[in-house]
Amino acid sequence: MTVAEFESALSLAAPPDGLPTPIVALWCDAKGDWARAHSLVDDLQTVDGMAVHAYLHRKEGLEWNANYWYARAGRRFRRPTLEAEWRALVDGLLKR
Repeated sequence: MTVAEFESALSLAAPPDGLPTPIVALWCDAKGDWARAHSLVDDLQTVDGMAVHAYLHRKEGLEWNANYWYARAGRRFRRPTLEAEWRALVDGLLKR
């Protein structure tokens, strides 16, 4: 799946089957369901899950919590905008 195909899937009522949990969380976030997105990655102890968790807390405005999850994910970078970070996460996770 490409980023463009993933973005097209945002018009669906449910995420496409077979996507990894961190990608489903980003789908939910893009659909405006931050709480569901967070619940999907809240206890997910993978690097990908923690990276999405960090992004979600950054979006929420809790920088201290985002920084904690960025450190756990081993990532110290930030994209200039939330939109750019979302897209980079989607792109990176779809390539795995």
